[in-house]
Amino acid sequence: MKTDLPQTVRLADYEPPAFSVDAVDLTFDLEPQRTVVTAVLQLRRTGGAPGGPLVLDGENLDLLEVLVNGKKLSPPAYETSEDALTVFDPPEALTLETRVAINPKANTRLEGLYVSNTMFCTQCEAEGFRRITYFPDRPDVMATYRVTLRGDKAAYPVMLSNGNNVSNTDLGGGRHEAVWEDPFPKPSYLFALVAGDLAMVEDRFKTQSGRDVTLRIFVEHGNEDRCDYAMDSLIRSMRWDEERFGLEYDLDIFNIVAVSDFNMGAMENKSLNVFNAKYILADASTATDADFANIESIVAHEYFHNWTGNRVTCRDWFQLSLKEGLTVFRDQEFSSDQRSRPVKRIQDVRALRARQFPEDSGPLSHPVRPDAYIEINNFYTATVYEKGAEVIGMMQTLLGQDGFNDGLRLYFERHDGQAVTCDDFVAAMADANGKDLSHFKRWYSQSGTPEVTVTSAYDAGKKAYTLTLEQMTRPTPGQSEKQPLHIPLRIGLLGANGGDLDLVSDSGALDGGLVHLTEERQTVTFTNIPDRPVLSVNRGFGAPIALNTDQTDADLAFLMAHDSDPFARWEAGQQYATRLMKAAVTAMASGEAGDPKGQDAFVAAVKNILEDNSLDPAFKALAITLPTEEFVGEQLPVVHVDEIHAVRAALRRKIGADLQAEFRAAMAANEVREPFAPTAEQAGRRALRNAALAYLTADYGPEAAKLAKESFDRADNMTDTIAALSILTEVDGPERSAALEAFETRWKDNAQVMDKWFALQAVASRPDTLSHVKALTKHPCFDIRNPNKVRSLVGAFAMANPVRFHAKDGSGYTFLADSVIELDSLNPQVAARMLGTLGSWRRYDADRQALMRSALERIVAVPVLSKDSYEIASKSL
Repeated sequence: MKTDLPQTVRLADYEPPAFSVDAVDLTFDLEPQRTVVTAVLQLRRTGGAPGGPLVLDGENLDLLEVLVNGKKLSPPAYETSEDALTVFDPPEALTLETRVAINPKANTRLEGLYVSNTMFCTQCEAEGFRRITYFPDRPDVMATYRVTLRGDKAAYPVMLSNGNNVSNTDLGGGRHEAVWEDPFPKPSYLFALVAGDLAMVEDRFKTQSGRDVTLRIFVEHGNEDRCDYAMDSLIRSMRWDEERFGLEYDLDIFNIVAVSDFNMGAMENKSLNVFNAKYILADASTATDADFANIESIVAHEYFHNWTGNRVTCRDWFQLSLKEGLTVFRDQEFSSDQRSRPVKRIQDVRALRARQFPEDSGPLSHPVRPDAYIEINNFYTATVYEKGAEVIGMMQTLLGQDGFNDGLRLYFERHDGQAVTCDDFVAAMADANGKDLSHFKRWYSQSGTPEVTVTSAYDAGKKAYTLTLEQMTRPTPGQSEKQPLHIPLRIGLLGANGGDLDLVSDSGALDGGLVHLTEERQTVTFTNIPDRPVLSVNRGFGAPIALNTDQTDADLAFLMAHDSDPFARWEAGQQYATRLMKAAVTAMASGEAGDPKGQDAFVAAVKNILEDNSLDPAFKALAITLPTEEFVGEQLPVVHVDEIHAVRAALRRKIGADLQAEFRAAMAANEVREPFAPTAEQAGRRALRNAALAYLTADYGPEAAKLAKESFDRADNMTDTIAALSILTEVDGPERSAALEAFETRWKDNAQVMDKWFALQAVASRPDTLSHVKALTKHPCFDIRNPNKVRSLVGAFAMANPVRFHAKDGSGYTFLADSVIELDSLNPQVAARMLGTLGSWRRYDADRQALMRSALERIVAVPVLSKDSYEIASKSL
């Protein structure tokens, strides 16, 4: 039994730092296996007990020297532990100098300073800086930085850090030096360093006030021609932030570096963004339309952090959504303006439901602003990011776009250069608009997904239509009692001709159909309604809720055909399909016939969508795609894995068989004959064409294999190639092996493309998938030390292949546990992120519950287990 359990950090225990740091001077003598870091800190006491010690964070550091005000110290004037340096009896203001040695080459955690291929790079968020030097490593300690980098001139001709490059010097003997200064105070988590032999792509941007900004993207040699879209995305995001929010870039240079080994998608370090290479490198032959959209979104997200995260940062890590939720909202708005707003909204909701809703209903449920954590890396979650963005979006709904912009301006006026809280942000929004948002703030502190039930009644005599709205949030870990939230709901009523009716309620006209649900139960009555209308509710998904209504199947089909709100139109189809599949799964689990009832009417509704020429092809592709197996499982009291898979596959086959002519027509009409371009218009046509192809091949038989192989051979871009290959991975026959081998032969030297090859095989629903996945862990292109490889193979199998991961014999659980235990000793952060699927064990049948619990118990019992994995596994149990 473990006796030295990790300690819990609580928001309620927050205290300001005892010492602040005004300025930091860092010198790095770069060597892969022994880098010496000299840190000179200007400190002064700002809190704590007078005369108390100075305690600095530090991990895996070889301390060489400590000086205070130029005087070298020896024990017992200071002491070190595994995670700290304590200086006893420090002056109230002091200059502290430390020299430490670190081994970047051995740093497989990829936190702090490490080596990726032959390049030095850093990742300091959340607590990686303490692995570089001793420092009060917390976000509310902000300082200016001067950084001197020294290294081999041939091996590291490029040496970068935050801010401006103020000098470069040849030191002789094959070494050189670069000095960087960042004039803006920042917390240590935003520190960055990169050194290597890198190619550079350069452009320029003129800000609205006339400043010329140099833009540079650094990549490994040979990848320069795959940076154009990332650079274009950066320029568009800079311009958009000026036009939408009046926010201008504040330095003369902005650098991006793409690295192969990275735990996250990217990092917003001030003026030196470090990116996972998969979110920078793209061209038609190597990147899908989804890749281009992700690059656009993530480049914008990291740039937008310059203001929402860097200029104003978090007081403590409990406030993480202050920067992440707000910046996700900003990047969603940017992508919506660049592409199709309705399509982007649907994509965001699908992601929210796939990742955040299960999190909200499971053992790891936590508020947007958490109350406690053991390892902060575990709280970079869908709740903090995506649900946090939904909270920001609801605030804009309540205040209007102009009011929201006013609130954001006041927020920057009050807090520029400060580390603040979610409460400070909400206060600025409230004060700028003269609004009381105290009730609304419950969204930050209350976990769980609210369930809203809507029932309707029509009085023909009074021509009155009444809705009864009830909200309820189920108990979650640590929160047994829930309070009603302020839920803004956009409502529409459709008449017999499919048009929207004018809405006048018993309390007056409704602005845009917006109803404010603030109590546990409310009613609203609409007057002068000539006939019973069809209800459209939560249009635009204005609130992140689970919705229950008394809409009939006929109502849903009507909304699929007529709703003027694109999201609600898509949602009607999703709810209709989910009803069919739930009924069939329940019947099959009870030993009854498993064919969905009423599926002919649903197929007719799909046909109407396909033949509606007023609809965007990208929207059509989403509207005809069935809810995922995971989503259907979330709607059932017990997840019947095999039955859900069988029912969904049968419905896909029926739609494909019944609408063959329509799908072939859709393929022909949406063939892209012009040269490839990563535009929303072309991407939409490819999406619809490939959705049609997927339905036509849904039986995975010989004709399907032939059609998919023809499409694979004809494809002149990665989107179409992957769409065809995803079908071929499911079939039996020579076409499957031929396509996989051809793809591997062409792309075996491209790491990003090979990740797609791994992932497609990991998510195949074939019975032999796990044996293939195990074999692929021995493939020359797979490396368990590389996070992208782990996510593409182990992560894809565990998180996106429910029917094979949840095999009855528990083999999927055993494989994941083995992988996590191996990975935990190398990279705990990535290991912990693989564990989420085991945490939902209570949702499954008794046999699977026992097997999943056993896998978690085996992980928890590992004698030396990281805080990252221990927290997830123990809370899941």
